Amino acid sequence: MDVKSVGVIGAGQMGNGIAHVLALAEYDVLINDVNQDALNSAVATIEGNLARQASRGKITDEAMQAALSRIKTTMDLPQLGQTDLVIEAATEREAIKQAIFEDLQPHLLPHTILTSNTSSISITRLASRTDRPERFMGFHFMNPVPVMQLVELIRGIATDEETFSACKTVVDRLGKTAASAEDFPAFIVNRILMPMINEAVYTLYEGVGNVQSIDQSMKLGANHPMGPLELADFIGLDTCLAIMNVLHEGLADTKYRPCPLLTKYVEAGWLGRKTERGFYDYRGEAPVPTR
Repeated sequence: MDVKSVGVIGAGQMGNGIAHVLALAEYDVLINDVNQDALNSAVATIEGNLARQASRGKITDEAMQAALSRIKTTMDLPQLGQTDLVIEAATEREAIKQAIFEDLQPHLLPHTILTSNTSSISITRLASRTDRPERFMGFHFMNPVPVMQLVELIRGIATDEETFSACKTVVDRLGKTAASAEDFPAFIVNRILMPMINEAVYTLYEGVGNVQSIDQSMKLGANHPMGPLELADFIGLDTCLAIMNVLHEGLADTKYRPCPLLTKYVEAGWLGRKTERGFYDYRGEAPVPTR
């Protein structure tokens, strides 16, 4: 199947990044969100990021303008039913994702492929709530999308080979690398990454080290580009907690129990960079550790 048009559901950080790389790869992109301000912000962000790439010589001005011309926005979800491929990048909550697919289903073309950018939720379970489980799969981009090279492609139990091949072709055209993952909680990257972050929070919770010493130790001692607590703030502590809960519930192993301190930060609304407070306070000129 030849994918020409792509619908992206969700205009947040992941959604606008996905739209950005698709438009650069010459796909027609339609972004949907329930909030017009979010759509306006997404287009402004994409324009700024493309301009930055152009200023650094990574793309031409012509490519930037062409990419922007391929991006359209809408608050009308049914319009996305006319695209060849839908990538859902809404909030990491299963009930919200299921509701989106149920609302979209009556408006889909017979050949439209449905995918989710979920970082942890069962693809098989999401697919089972649609009329096309064989044309449904996980399409998990890494954040920030324009920079990160990996895309996890996750087959549900019913996903057919034609659907996988079509999505793999899209990844190749984006100039990214596809990793094929089986449909188990959190797939590959987050199955490994999130317990590490959770363990860093436990290390903080138990007083083994403070925020600065933990992050510095992993950057200088393990050569990580970001410390685990800094990375958690970048990802969003609510997202980290949601993924840990999926791992804990889905695998029924106590080693995946979310750290109580992570839960406490989320309860406080300290979700990281997006709320300006998490393991660091971002309200000043430079981030300041909060513990």
